[in-house]
Amino acid sequence: MKIIAVSQRVDHHPTRGETRDALDRRLVQFCFKSGFLAVPVPNFGNLSEEGPGPAVQRWLESVPFSGIVLSGGNDIGSCLERDTVEAALLQKAHDEVIPVLGICRGMQMMLRQYGATLKQVQGHVGTRHTLDGFGNREVNSYHNYSVASCPDAFEVTAVSEDGEIEAVKHRYLRWEGWMWHPEREIEFSPQDIERFRVLFG
Repeated sequence: MKIIAVSQRVDHHPTRGETRDALDRRLVQFCFKSGFLAVPVPNFGNLSEEGPGPAVQRWLESVPFSGIVLSGGNDIGSCLERDTVEAALLQKAHDEVIPVLGICRGMQMMLRQYGATLKQVQGHVGTRHTLDGFGNREVNSYHNYSVASCPDAFEVTAVSEDGEIEAVKHRYLRWEGWMWHPEREIEFSPQDIERFRVLFG
């Protein structure tokens, strides 16, 4: 079974004095149902004076993954350690031509690597949208920010009813971005599973 490296959100628990990496087990289940083993990537924090960078590089060199999922959660810029980890994952994916799926924040992170800017949007949290493109299906929505425009290296594959970018794919690399969460559906979408398999197969 191929290994997919999956980034994690950061949750702070001040009453316990803890900062935790977290991954919705449904995303692990979605990967497994699609035929892949999800391996969480730690947000290393400041393990040394150099910051998280060196530890991230050692992890990347040690784990034999063949694909990357950038998961949702946390606004970009709210956690330097996570931003550093995901930037390193994207750089490795670019250099070694590794397939990537960016989910929600993950798609935003992917496009920001290519110079995209984000904008605040209304009516995209805790709701559902019908896509124009990508099968014209209904998907969930949990984001406060949207991508203002699509970088030239990508093409838009779906938009919401109000014209916000909901899915993209890279023109040359096997990279895709989805603003919905495939793991948060009551029953996983067969279309999402099939597209996941095609991307990472």
